[in-house]
Amino acid sequence: MTPGGATTLPRGSPNATLLVKPRAAVPAGAASGAFRPCGKLAAVIFSSPEPELAPACASLTREPVEVADMFDSLAGRYDLLNTILSAGTDRLWRHATAQALAIRPGMRVLDLAAGTGTSSAPLVAAGGLVTALDLSPGMVRRGTQRLPAIDFVVADAERLPFADATFDVVTISFGLRNVQHPAVGLAEMARVTRPGGRLVVCEFSTPRRRVTRAAYDLWLRHVLPQLARVSPNRASFDYLVDSILAWPDQQRLARMIAAAGWHDVAYRNLTGGIVALHRARR
Repeated sequence: MTPGGATTLPRGSPNATLLVKPRAAVPAGAASGAFRPCGKLAAVIFSSPEPELAPACASLTREPVEVADMFDSLAGRYDLLNTILSAGTDRLWRHATAQALAIRPGMRVLDLAAGTGTSSAPLVAAGGLVTALDLSPGMVRRGTQRLPAIDFVVADAERLPFADATFDVVTISFGLRNVQHPAVGLAEMARVTRPGGRLVVCEFSTPRRRVTRAAYDLWLRHVLPQLARVSPNRASFDYLVDSILAWPDQQRLARMIAAAGWHDVAYRNLTGGIVALHRARR
């Protein structure tokens, strides 16, 4: 046992800590059901994509402990910052993600980069048996205070502390950029997902229209840096901008997901492609 009653898990990362013990597994077949898109689905299916490794990105310049420390410092105001910086659009993106997941009662769900549990709450409300995982102990501590009914885990997405084929659904929202080696994280997600299980990734992406892309580029390269100048967490703003600019576009991420062992990969743009939802099946 670790301080505070947390249990150290024997599998995966030696630093993985389970704050609440997991529930019993769901019987086979409990997670059946078609993917339910939100609104018009503009998807691209990759039946036999070429393997592609994760490109170099800003997160690769930081060790996991540095990323965890950065988010620890933001834990108390993280959700408010998201809402302010996105002008409230983050709520629409999370709603679209929850609809895409189409959780049914009894499904075992792993929500990675769950932070304070904001993305996990609607999945629990839908009847999912949710495990919320994050690299940052500070974020998880905040989450357990806000949402004590949710099972929180502190662990690295590259070394998930779960047995093979544990979950029916795995999802990660705005966190894959923060995984040091995204391809490794995606492979780990595939390992812990049962055959036929599903993956939904919500992440910043590349706007498709030139006007939207120009406006978004202006926001990232000029507006956010100005905000960073008056922020006590300037390094966090710099990291956000760098990681978004370095992140692969929709098709490259789809190929990366497929190369990690996922099938039937497709994506759907949100807000003109500023954000994209990627789905896949194990």
